[in-house]
Amino acid sequence: MTTAHINAIATAVPPHQVHDAFVGFVRGTLDGDAKQRNLFDRMVARAGIERRYSFLEPEVLPDGSITDSERFYGLGEWPSTGERMARYERWAPELAVRAVEALGGDIAAAGITHLVVASCTGFVAPGLDQLIIARTGIDPAVERTLIGFMGCYAAVNALRTAHHIVRSEPQARVLVVTVELCTLHFQRTGDLGKLLSMLLFGDGAAAAIVTAQSQGIALTDFRSAAIAGSAEAITWRIGDQGFDMHLDGQVPGLIAEALARELQRNDDAGLLRGRSPEDFDVWAVHAGGRTILDAVERAFALDPRALEPSRGVLRDVGNVSSATLMFVLARMLADGAQGNGLGLAFGPGLAAESFRFRMA
Repeated sequence: MTTAHINAIATAVPPHQVHDAFVGFVRGTLDGDAKQRNLFDRMVARAGIERRYSFLEPEVLPDGSITDSERFYGLGEWPSTGERMARYERWAPELAVRAVEALGGDIAAAGITHLVVASCTGFVAPGLDQLIIARTGIDPAVERTLIGFMGCYAAVNALRTAHHIVRSEPQARVLVVTVELCTLHFQRTGDLGKLLSMLLFGDGAAAAIVTAQSQGIALTDFRSAAIAGSAEAITWRIGDQGFDMHLDGQVPGLIAEALARELQRNDDAGLLRGRSPEDFDVWAVHAGGRTILDAVERAFALDPRALEPSRGVLRDVGNVSSATLMFVLARMLADGAQGNGLGLAFGPGLAAESFRFRMA
């Protein structure tokens, strides 16, 4: 049976670092509530995030107010969903193409046969798949698949799609692209819980080549699971003022409990496929937040170093939704990681997508 391999991964982020500006903006809105401001400061210090990126350039006004140079998030009314989608149409293809170009070489001459694109932070038609083809010169006759609005675990579904394509067509050369502009959906709110959720997210894109060539990361198998009764724990709904993220504070605990049950169950149908955590040499876990990584580490009693690639991505770019796991895999490739691995990502449902892999 043909085995699909991720031969190469490249990543890209927008030009402006916005984490510090976001923290300053939120602190300014909490000036009248010392208790909430102190809580926010503690959570910022514990978040494990140093940098997040956006196409929006922060600007501090003479009175100390924080906005952006285009006044997208200005001092008056904030943008409608339509205005946010106009920016998505402008910036998402640009960032996606940056990631594709970072793979090196002439992608138009690389013999790409299939394009798989995942994104959940915007909608446009012609779609991102067509826009990427037009801007890169890839043959427009390639087979296209667009995976939309699945949230943070969409990268696993994109890789699964590429895996099945290569297994059924061993000569296939699949370009997988994940691109997210999370900062387009910053909401004006006094709800500290929502503000803390927004603290996690940045923008980013990743591109990967998946073929049958035995180089890079060999994809073994894929499996999904859902936590019963947790459908409202993570939601992503379209509102009049952008997409509205709800991330329940119970999510890390729900994940830890579910993974503990998986470990206890430990049969062939589970996420661990009847194996123990010790059977996996490397772990590619979606960096959804420090507490989520802590939950995985605690549930499986992992060595603190096991999730260093994920924690490094969280520190350097934040949670970039579906692109995050690709950033983690890219870091593992660059670091020369070796051995058998397990990939995990969590998102709306509350569901988990998993895959086994081998560093080839």
